[in-house]
Amino acid sequence: MKLAYSAADLAFRQEIRRFLHDNLPLELAAAEARHSHLRRDKTDAWQRVLARQGWAVPNWPESAGGPGWTPVQRHMWDIEYGRANAPEYNVIGVGMVGPVIAAFGDEAQKRHFLGRIITGDLHFCQGFSEPGAGSDLASLKTRAVRDGDDYVITGQKTWTSHAADADYMICLARTRFEGKPQTGLSMLLVPMDAPGITVRPIPTIDGIESVNEVFLDAVRVPAQALIGEQDKGWTYAKFLLTAERTHNAYLGMLHRYLDRLRALKGMNEAFRRKVAMLAVDVEALEWSVLRVHARDDEALGGATASALKVTASDLLLRASSMEVDALGMAAMVEPRGGDDALALWMRREAEGKVSQLVYWRAASIFGGTNEIQRTIIWSALAR
Repeated sequence: MKLAYSAADLAFRQEIRRFLHDNLPLELAAAEARHSHLRRDKTDAWQRVLARQGWAVPNWPESAGGPGWTPVQRHMWDIEYGRANAPEYNVIGVGMVGPVIAAFGDEAQKRHFLGRIITGDLHFCQGFSEPGAGSDLASLKTRAVRDGDDYVITGQKTWTSHAADADYMICLARTRFEGKPQTGLSMLLVPMDAPGITVRPIPTIDGIESVNEVFLDAVRVPAQALIGEQDKGWTYAKFLLTAERTHNAYLGMLHRYLDRLRALKGMNEAFRRKVAMLAVDVEALEWSVLRVHARDDEALGGATASALKVTASDLLLRASSMEVDALGMAAMVEPRGGDDALALWMRREAEGKVSQLVYWRAASIFGGTNEIQRTIIWSALAR
């Protein structure tokens, strides 16, 4: 077995690099390097550039507008895109909603949503987590009751990323109240300007204004908002969370950190050795991702995605911690507001070398806590 990329793969990687070099605005890449989670007014123009190139939805099937890449080509795109400091854009719509609609939506939903997601005209947030239902989604309480030709939705969602920018929410709600909790959930597309919706931002310590609470007070949506069949939402949610099983490996982001750490000047031998060990572990993760692309063992269920997520979250925290260790205060997230001398100094010194250390501490929680992921892994291996 030859463990090497083909000449065609290497040529494709060069094509990606040329495209990003020629088209990604420097100011957008700099803003992503400093802050991440940029608002849609900063990224929509870039998404239209990707759409014209045919590369806006690399994870979609070709029949729905995807580029028709091989798994290795998609893998190369993920790495080079992250290394270039290219921004996340319409992450819920592109990463989650589009594939679900393509797989389970009706023709009217496909016509209405898919093209507009590709061009950035529609943005989505994910209405899954609730105050009492995070990693344990089956215990969610939001209700969707059929009333004639409508569903009436009442409940609360929390930690809802991008809700302030979203046109729609992909909402998981309970439509049946007897039997196993997983069997009574449905998935609906809810317009965020519908009467009865209230969005309340949740301030976070890293200063990134991204997450929110969303309150749904008797929100009425037409029955056509239902994705697939009623009470099959758990099936669709599992598809959504496992279809992108290699996304949570964050290889592009990890290579971005490696590039920055290697570029630091004046570091001692001990620090350079730590960077080298990090590079070894990132490469091991990369080979694990390629193995999943080549042949994922379906008998393991979502365990492979869980293993990649746990490993990547640990590596991201390790990489960002190393950057802070090396740069000290200059590596911390730029503070919001304030004109005192320390804040001004931090803003000046942080330019181009900001660490999302505080944000990556949450990586072991969002997307399902690492404790839950380890339970999934053990359950699969213990069968």
